[in-house]
Amino acid sequence: MIKAGVAGATGYTGIELVQLLHRHPHVEIGWITSASSAGKRLCDVHAVPWEYPLIALEEAYARAGEVDVVFLCLPHGQSIEPARRFAARGLCVIDLSADFRLGHPEAYRRWYGMEHPAPELLPQFVYGLCEVNRAQLRKARLIAVPGCYPTTVNLGLYPLAKAGWLEERVIVDSKSGVSGAGRTLKTPYLFVEANENMTPYNIGYRHRHIAEMEMVLNAASPNGGYRFTFSPHLLPVNRGILSTMYVRVPVGVTEAQVRDLYEETYAGEPFIHLLPAGQQASLRHTVHTNRCAISITPELPDDPTCRDLIIVATEDNLIKGASGQAVQCMNLALGFPETAGLL
Repeated sequence: MIKAGVAGATGYTGIELVQLLHRHPHVEIGWITSASSAGKRLCDVHAVPWEYPLIALEEAYARAGEVDVVFLCLPHGQSIEPARRFAARGLCVIDLSADFRLGHPEAYRRWYGMEHPAPELLPQFVYGLCEVNRAQLRKARLIAVPGCYPTTVNLGLYPLAKAGWLEERVIVDSKSGVSGAGRTLKTPYLFVEANENMTPYNIGYRHRHIAEMEMVLNAASPNGGYRFTFSPHLLPVNRGILSTMYVRVPVGVTEAQVRDLYEETYAGEPFIHLLPAGQQASLRHTVHTNRCAISITPELPDDPTCRDLIIVATEDNLIKGASGQAVQCMNLALGFPETAGLL
C-alpha cells in the first residue's frame, strides 16, 4: 500500500482523481490541497462523503515525506515549482498540466509564448500515453499526463503513423464537454451560454494541443512531417470528447488492411475499444470509463480503392483524458496491475 498526495484536488480533474484513488486497491490518500479552500474539508466543497481536510500547498511541501507519489492537478503554468520541489524529495511526480508535456524548451516557447522556467526537467519527464510509451513509463519517476484532445487524436492515428500509412494532411474536428475548460467562472462556460449551443474556438493551426499531436505522431512515423488542421468545439455536455479525423492512406491500402493493423497494434490493450465495421464511436461508449473507443469508416464504402478514411475516437476527458490516464501511468510506474482502480 502506498500513499498519494493530490495538489489541486477541488478542480474537475482533481476531484475525479480523488474518487479514483479512493477506490484504488493499493493506494491511500495522504493529503490533498486546494488554493481556494484550504482549511475546509473536501465534503464542504464537493458533494462527496469524504472529510479529507484541504491544506495549502506550502503545508504539502512540509508533509512531502508522508506520501510516495504526488499528482499535480494545477492550472497550466503552476506545476513547475511544485514539480521541482517534490521531485527533489525523491517522490514520483505525475503532472496533469501542460507544463512538462513538450520535451524541448523551444517547443514550449513556440506554443506557450514564454521561456520554460525549468528546462532541465523537461527531458526527465516521460510523456504518459500508456499505449505508446508503456516501456518508458515502467519505473518512471516524472510523468507528464497527455492533454485530453491529443489522447483521442494520437490513439486514433498512432497505428497509421507507425505503419507509415498516414499521409501528410490531417484534418481533425473535435468536440469537448464543458468540463474540459476547467472549473472556472468564464462567460462561455455559463449554462445559458453553453446549453443548446456549440462553439468552435482556436480553429486552424492555433490550439496548443497540436504540439502533442505532432510530437507523438511524427516520432512514431517513418515519414513524419504531418500538417494538422485542428478545429476544437465546445459541446453542451458535461464530459466527453469526440474527435473525427479525416485522413488518406497510400494507394493499395484497403479498409481490411487498416482494420487488421489496428487490431494488431492494440491487441490486448485493456482500454482500447475498436468498433466493428458499420459502428461509430460515440460519447456513450466511453464516458465514466478509462476507455478510448475507435471507429474506422471509408469515405466511399462501396469503392474498394478509396484512400480516404474517417477515424472517430472518443473518451471521457476527465478520465482517459486526464485523471484515469494519470492513475494508469501510476500503475505502470509503481508496478501495480495497469487496470487497478480503473475497471
